[in-house]
Amino acid sequence: MSGTNTIAADCTLIHTRQITCDVYQRSDGAYEVESSMFDRKTAQTTLPFRTVAPNEKFHDMRLALTVSSDLVIERIEARTEAGPTPFCKEINAAYAELRGVRIGPGFKARVKEVVGGVGGCTHLTDLLGPIATTLIQASLARMQTAQRLHEIARLEVMPRPWVIDTCHAYRADGEAARLVWPIAKRAVTEESGRQPGGDTNASA
Repeated sequence: MSGTNTIAADCTLIHTRQITCDVYQRSDGAYEVESSMFDRKTAQTTLPFRTVAPNEKFHDMRLALTVSSDLVIERIEARTEAGPTPFCKEINAAYAELRGVRIGPGFKARVKEVVGGVGGCTHLTDLLGPIATTLIQASLARMQTAQRLHEIARLEVMPRPWVIDTCHAYRADGEAARLVWPIAKRAVTEESGRQPGGDTNASA
């Protein structure tokens, strides 16, 4: 057991979910993504349509995508190798409807529209979340090279980085945002009335 493990000695493992997302970059700049989600239980589980032996895969769901350099889905294939019913795989083809969707702001809402609820598989749809996060992390090395950062730093007005307001740490008025997007280099916005280097217009 690791030094950070807080599980009590009298606990028994009953279930493990394993999610893997691998991103490969092609020579043309596009990305190939292979992702999988496995569920295993330590005890035998009897379902209406099958009996799952201890440590056998209860769920085995996979997604394979080709994504352009600007994070637009060009190809997506869903596979259900194991599920609780023989009907789970019937919805796999629905995920092809996500072709043309860009991974970025609004992605989760679009996914919900296309493959949410009865329009998809709960587990395959959930897997798209880690895929999106992993792809964005993988693309950072290419998008934020030293040369690109140097070029942006020389601009009088910097474009708004995509990461702003995506989480608490990178909220627009936080310290991290001020470091990567200096207030003095932000454009005037109608929403804030802020001038580069100035304070927010507080009239309300």
